[in-house]
Amino acid sequence: MRPVKVMITDDNALFRMGLSRLLKDDKRLEIVAEATDGKDAIEKAAEHTPDVILMDSRMPNMDGIEALRRIAAEQPDIKVLFLSSFENEGDVLQAMRSGAGGYISKDALPEAIISSIIAVDSGGTVLSDGVARRVVEIASGVRRADEASDGMTAREVEVLKLMSSGLANKQIAYRLRISEKTVRNHISHIYEKIGVVDRAQAALYAVRKGLIQA
Repeated sequence: MRPVKVMITDDNALFRMGLSRLLKDDKRLEIVAEATDGKDAIEKAAEHTPDVILMDSRMPNMDGIEALRRIAAEQPDIKVLFLSSFENEGDVLQAMRSGAGGYISKDALPEAIISSIIAVDSGGTVLSDGVARRVVEIASGVRRADEASDGMTAREVEVLKLMSSGLANKQIAYRLRISEKTVRNHISHIYEKIGVVDRAQAALYAVRKGLIQA
């Protein structure tokens, strides 16, 4: 059997290099490239034509979902497996609708990541247990995808969590690698969508929804 050619895309250099070392030990895989963000992934996918791209969902310059869409349009034979710390339903559904081969957690054991890569290369679809459970609930009508977030985007939910945890706009901007103006715009949209007028009310909402602990 030929080894599966893999490209790792993640803006965290330590995680990227550590994962690369782990995967290189398996003879069923061949690491052909590493990319630092979505734009880099598009360029290196064209250069190295991997079979499977391990893609983080949240990255600066261009996120993983937009990179997936562009890669799928240009090189439809390349499979993309999301490996992310974020398992928000909105992110997962966007990824799968855009043609991802799977979505698993960065906390997965190396053996699970390897088996997922091989499954996706063979045309399968892979979801981690937590992701699969929530997707099934949405598909079966047990709950809507926006039920827990009142129509907020995944980024808005992330901003809400951070601001409700006491972070100032400048700290949120630094953490998410976006401008303070963008943070203010997100907060304005959040207030409108959840029907509150200040941070204290937003924090109470986040506690009630289980987004943060009291």
